[in-house]
Amino acid sequence: MKKIKKTYNYALLSAFYLTILSIAIALLSYLFFFQSLGVITVVVFGFLLFTISFFIIQYRAEHFIYQRIKKLYQDISILDINDLHRDKVTTDVEGLTKTVQEYVEDKKEEIANLTERDSFRRDFLGNVAHELKTPLFTVQGYILTLLEGAANNREIREKYLERASKGVERLTSIVKDLDMIAKLETEGMKMNIETFNILEVIQNVFDLFEMKAKKRNIKLKFDKIYEFPVLVKGDVERIEQVLINLIVNSIKYGKVGGVTIASVENYNKNKYIIKIADNGEGIKQEHLPRLFERFYRVDQSRSREQGGSGLGLSIVKHIIEAHNETILLKSTFGEGSEFSFTLEKATVI
Repeated sequence: MKKIKKTYNYALLSAFYLTILSIAIALLSYLFFFQSLGVITVVVFGFLLFTISFFIIQYRAEHFIYQRIKKLYQDISILDINDLHRDKVTTDVEGLTKTVQEYVEDKKEEIANLTERDSFRRDFLGNVAHELKTPLFTVQGYILTLLEGAANNREIREKYLERASKGVERLTSIVKDLDMIAKLETEGMKMNIETFNILEVIQNVFDLFEMKAKKRNIKLKFDKIYEFPVLVKGDVERIEQVLINLIVNSIKYGKVGGVTIASVENYNKNKYIIKIADNGEGIKQEHLPRLFERFYRVDQSRSREQGGSGLGLSIVKHIIEAHNETILLKSTFGEGSEFSFTLEKATVI
């Protein structure tokens, strides 16, 4: 048996109370004024009054609720006014309430996301301004000094021009990295997927930064001798950029006289995992969740002394995710860090 409409209950009870009151008035009238009407007349009067009252109350209740819910549908963008039917409006209040609650929850989540994005935008713009300001003011200072007469001294001129050139290089590095991240975040940058030997790419990066590592007496090596090529699928230029960023970081923050070790292992039947590990200073646990954020630095002063744009790990994360792969990080403060990422195995025909 279907449940009685809630407004019917309201209308029935209201009609019942009105009828009782009216019958009581009619009985009193009968007893004192109209005894000749008879009991049957009073009962008929009560039934007619009850029926008329019920329909009037029901109509008024539905009209009252319909008008207010109609306005609610007009005010809330997710509710379509064409879905609102007068004959169902008073029976589906619970469904409407649920819809509105879901709408409110979605809006709360949307507002939270917008607030978070706005906060991120402010932080990002502040970081960009801060990163650009230092080298820009440095270059400006050297050039102004030269314009004011220092250019007449050859020794000073060459020294200031060299320092200004380094400032320009840093500005260029920041702009290039920002441009790369912007492209990686849009669908416009397509990955050129091909098969290549990951060991060869790692060795090329080792060779590229061999002199930089020697300045800090850091050894760059594999964990073992690999007898055969390890073939993977990916964008070789992007993966090389990932390895450059990770290996340069291991040299910058590795301890003097330390070692950077590269290894390639089976991750599962379809993927390899490439690891770059060092025995440097390591990273405190509270910094790990934010390490891949743009411009996030564990040690602000030391990081700037070491150079770089502060975007290296963010670029690494974007490139790996653009390959639909995973990047992992393990670090123990005082002992060292290990960055690793997965790549798809190439099928050998």
